[in-house]
Amino acid sequence: MRVICVMIVLLLLGGCMDPSARPFQLKNLAKSDIDMVADAHIRQSKQLARELAIKLYKRNPRELKKVPGMTLERRLDQLFPPTRLANGFDELGYRDGREAAPLAFSEHFDGDRVFAFMASITGMLHRAYNGQKEVFLLDELNQQKLYNSARNLEALAWHLNNRRGPEGQLYLLSNGISAEGVTNYSYERILSKLISLQDMMANIIADSTNRTITKVVHSAASMTLLPI
Repeated sequence: MRVICVMIVLLLLGGCMDPSARPFQLKNLAKSDIDMVADAHIRQSKQLARELAIKLYKRNPRELKKVPGMTLERRLDQLFPPTRLANGFDELGYRDGREAAPLAFSEHFDGDRVFAFMASITGMLHRAYNGQKEVFLLDELNQQKLYNSARNLEALAWHLNNRRGPEGQLYLLSNGISAEGVTNYSYERILSKLISLQDMMANIIADSTNRTITKVVHSAASMTLLPI
């Protein structure tokens, strides 16, 4: 017990002596290096998803207007809440994660397609990390869930770029060339980063636990997403 106390004091003093060091947190004693890497992945994924949501609403302002009185800030609060709803979103038929994805590209859905699309992405990321915002020593991440989420993100990226309504127009605007001839692939870059983060974390977990990932041949054009 004394040894543990001494270690804690030394770590606290070390943080005080170095003004450039991040403040020491006691909870970090319950984290492995891989846990801290996972925490970083969770934070970065959330930041990228938030950036994507903002960009999609700016590119598709009509979607936000489908819900009277809705604002971008309220949408972001719904997509990135302190505690995610267990039963999905009522305006999406109580769907979330991969179950919400088909709505974004259905001709029969007259709701906010950006919200359905982002609820799908944020919900899948949430489930891939077991709904956790932090990972600790006794927590166990599943490499297959992380891998499957990466493949599902690839499918959603394809649908975002290719799925069109009966009149031939894209359901959601994203990548493209402006009237001035400027090419914009920023949406694709964000999704590619999210996919890379999930694949990287899946490989880290597989290597650290000596477990294999079952690779799946999955058509990007399919709306049947892999389970998470």
